[in-house]
Amino acid sequence: MSAATPSPELEPLSVLAARVGATLRERRQTVAVAESSAGGLVSAALLAIPGASAFFLGGAVVYSRRAGKALLGLTREDIGDMRGETEPYARFIAARIRDSHRATWGICESGAAGPSGSPYGDAPGHVCVAVAGAVTASRTLETGDTDRPANMDVFARQLLALFDETLRTQDTSA
Repeated sequence: MSAATPSPELEPLSVLAARVGATLRERRQTVAVAESSAGGLVSAALLAIPGASAFFLGGAVVYSRRAGKALLGLTREDIGDMRGETEPYARFIAARIRDSHRATWGICESGAAGPSGSPYGDAPGHVCVAVAGAVTASRTLETGDTDRPANMDVFARQLLALFDETLRTQDTSA
């Protein structure tokens, strides 16, 4: 799935995280998180839930190629011609963190929080979010905002919103 515009109103990060955590706990599923410009907000929101160790296996803030190499073992061959802040990259990293943590799900965001654009030429407020598990989903969003903290919050909420939507559409009887 892919969309170019943000969802209307997003729920607070803590509400999204609580619902995702409850779903994962109920299903006995796990998640690993790779963030870049959200800076750990997704991991922090999930870890703030009492009993998070039942579903949260780990996370990484992959903010540079060096971090990708150190935290995910990424090589030039792994990345190929992909670049950060794209849906293919976000889907790849979501799958990579899922596999490296042996989690049911991997989730990833890669974006440009601002106040300026990214080295890749993306405007501030550009983010790609992805989920990898029983299904893979991703979307690209543009906030049109240069406010770094506001974008970081929106990016984190967008990632958890996509994950929540993906979990809700999964048939748990399979």
